[in-house]
Amino acid sequence: MEETRLYEKRWWALGVLILSLLVISLDNTVMNVALPSIVRELRASASQLQWIVDAYVLVFAGLLLTGGSIGDRLGRKGALTAGLVIFGTGSALGAFAGSAGQLIATRALMGVGGALMMPATLSITTNIFPANERPKAIAIWAAISGLGFGIGPVVGGWLLERFWWGSVLLVNIPVVVVSLALGRFLVPTSKDSSAPRADVPGTLLSIAGLTSLLYGIIEAPRNGWSDSSTLMWLGIAVVLLSVFVAWELHTDHPMLDVRFFENPRFTAASLAITLAFFALAGTMFFLTQYLQFLKGYSALSAGVRILPAALAAAAGAGPGAALNKRYGAKVTVFIGLTMTAGALWLMSTVTVASGYGLAAAAMVLGGRGLGMATMPATDSIMGSLPKAKAGVGSAVNDTTREIGGALGVAILGSIMASGFGSQMAATVKTLPAQVAAVAKDSLGGALTMAGQMGGGAGRAMAEAARGAFVNGAGTALLIGAVIAFAGSLVALLFLPAREKAEGVQQVITIDIEPTEVGGLETERVA
Repeated sequence: MEETRLYEKRWWALGVLILSLLVISLDNTVMNVALPSIVRELRASASQLQWIVDAYVLVFAGLLLTGGSIGDRLGRKGALTAGLVIFGTGSALGAFAGSAGQLIATRALMGVGGALMMPATLSITTNIFPANERPKAIAIWAAISGLGFGIGPVVGGWLLERFWWGSVLLVNIPVVVVSLALGRFLVPTSKDSSAPRADVPGTLLSIAGLTSLLYGIIEAPRNGWSDSSTLMWLGIAVVLLSVFVAWELHTDHPMLDVRFFENPRFTAASLAITLAFFALAGTMFFLTQYLQFLKGYSALSAGVRILPAALAAAAGAGPGAALNKRYGAKVTVFIGLTMTAGALWLMSTVTVASGYGLAAAAMVLGGRGLGMATMPATDSIMGSLPKAKAGVGSAVNDTTREIGGALGVAILGSIMASGFGSQMAATVKTLPAQVAAVAKDSLGGALTMAGQMGGGAGRAMAEAARGAFVNGAGTALLIGAVIAFAGSLVALLFLPAREKAEGVQQVITIDIEPTEVGGLETERVA
């Protein structure tokens, strides 16, 4: 029968899904290494450079809940297909953009596609695998997600050494084409067959609230956390998201039933993922500058040296699944986040004179811990919801990752910058105001000024800047370690070890497209 054929091809279907996931994960980091080339070719300003990266993140994260809801209502395979087409179109247009403004617009378009794709990859995975295989499938999903984040700079650096900056976007096209072709035959569709009518007010409130929140977080390091603009956007976000919660509790057809958060398995796992990606993004923010500005590696060489973190995260998903099966999510997430906290502490001890080995050891420890923690946390989120709501559940999982990452860069980056600026103040106090402002703003700016000054004064400034950076970063990473450990305690105290209904047979429902099997709904009992 058709349903049996689809079930037997579930691992092939997972291959298509993780291929789609990989291209999204790559795009979160691959653009960073292309920014210097974009400055030269498109004459992008500093503000435009920031928005070339942030436009994608802002639109992607702001639309995740909506993308997951669309998949649940209209079909997750259709959402994945539409997302791939939009993402591929944005990539093609962006690769040949003639101005920074055009590139920003195409990056936003790619964010729309990513918001449809990413929830669909996890929700389809949850629906096509029975309960006894789901943790293994989610472990693979989590491993690829972590791997993509780490290999982005390597892929980008390799392409830029051989081609023009647009190649980092154009490389997405073959992946999109292959995913569309294979997905047509291998990926089954599924949806919430009892989905109520669309929740338009909830959709609009979620988009506006999440976008305001992320915009405020992204702009805070530049404007200052106490700046009126920052407070205004964060205040708007609080108001809109509060109204969203109130509306979702009031309406009889919510896009996200916020009562899901009454389930400690769902809420504690979501918070654990947020804090895990907070730590990850803050660490990566430090590492990229440390390896390029302090150790003098090129973008490609730095990317290669960050690979241990990505490989360790991917490798950690398997042991995480094994520990989760034996001891449950509570213990596994606690161990994983405690390892991550230890890695941040170890990273905070790095000095200007430290060799690469210390940073590499911290990366392996942190990556391993992150991989172990995210697999059971993701499984807890997805396993605590009805399969019909898998799209929204996946979107919550993905949104917590994005918010955690944005907060990690913004908060730890702000602490790092504040420590750097205050320590550099004494060094540059005799310099002209404009030069001093640039030197206090960032490590890159200080090293540029030092190079222009030359001589003994330039060398002294460069040495002071490197010392100020590692001191400021050390403080930020210690705070990150405390936050990561707090996440491990949240898991230990509030995350149930196992699903309450463990051992009960699970039913997987697949709504076959009418063109395939006459519109029949089929069921398979695990």
